Amino acid sequence: MKDGDIAAVVVTCNSEETIDACLQRLRAARAVAEIRVIDNDSRDSTMELVQKHAIADPRVRFIANPDNPGFAVACNQGARDSAAPWVAFVNPDCFVEPEALQRMRMHAVACAPALLGADLIDEDGRRDDAARRRDPDFAAMLRNPARSRLGVAREALQPLQQVDAVSGALMLLPRALFNSIGGFDEGYRLHAEDLDLCRRARAAGAVVACANDVGVVHVRGVSSRRRPLFVEWHKHRGLWRYFRKFEASRRTFLMRVAVFAMIWGRFPLAAVRAAMRP
Repeated sequence: MKDGDIAAVVVTCNSEETIDACLQRLRAARAVAEIRVIDNDSRDSTMELVQKHAIADPRVRFIANPDNPGFAVACNQGARDSAAPWVAFVNPDCFVEPEALQRMRMHAVACAPALLGADLIDEDGRRDDAARRRDPDFAAMLRNPARSRLGVAREALQPLQQVDAVSGALMLLPRALFNSIGGFDEGYRLHAEDLDLCRRARAAGAVVACANDVGVVHVRGVSSRRRPLFVEWHKHRGLWRYFRKFEASRRTFLMRVAVFAMIWGRFPLAAVRAAMRP
C-alpha cells in the first residue's frame, strides 16, 4: 500500500488558538498527500496562520469563504478541491499523531467499505462520548430522557468497534464512498451532519466504526465559545432536520409535535448554559 493517498480537509472559523498546531501535526502525518483548509469567514488571525503553512508546504491549499455557509458546505468544498482516494475530515482542534491517519486507513481497508472515527480524548485525558454513538431515537427520548445521551461505552478489547455513528471531529473514508452517498447534507449548518453522514454510509452498506487503538487529542469547543448562542441554535436546528429526514414519516402528527416541542423546548436552557460557560 503506497503512502500519500489521504486528503485531509480542515474547516476553520476563528480557529487561531489551535489551527497552527493542527496543521503542524497534519503536515507531519504519514500518508497525507493533500491538506485543504476551508475557512468560513474567520475574523481573527486564522488565515494568516494558514497562509504560512501554505507557503511552507505545497500540499496545503486553502479556500477563504467570504461568509459562513456552514460546516457541511465547507467539508464538501474541501473534498471537491482534492483528489486523493481517501478523505479525512479533521477539526482544527484535533491533533493527530504521525501514524494516526495511516492506521485508520489500514483499519478501513480491512473492512471496506468503511467510515472510521478515532478515540477522541481531551487535554485532561477524558474520552469524548461523541466518538462512539448510536442513532438518535426521538420517540424513545420522549419516553425516557436518558435516551438523549447517544454515547456508547468504549469496548477496550476491540481495536475496531462498530457503532452507528462517529464524531465529525475526525472521520476517514474512501472518496468513492463519500461521493456515492452525495457527501455531507448541506441542509445542516452546524451539528448532526456527522450523524446523518454515518447513517447514509451504513444504508449504502458501509461499516461505521471507531478505531479504539488510535488516540487523538480533541480540544473541544474552541471556536464555539465565541458564539455560543449561534452554536446552540444550529445544534437544535440540526436535530430537528435529522428527525424530519429519518424518523418523522414513521410518526403520528401528535408525536411530531411532541418531538418539536422537546427539541426546541430545551433550547433556552441550553443557550443560557452555553452563554455562561467559561
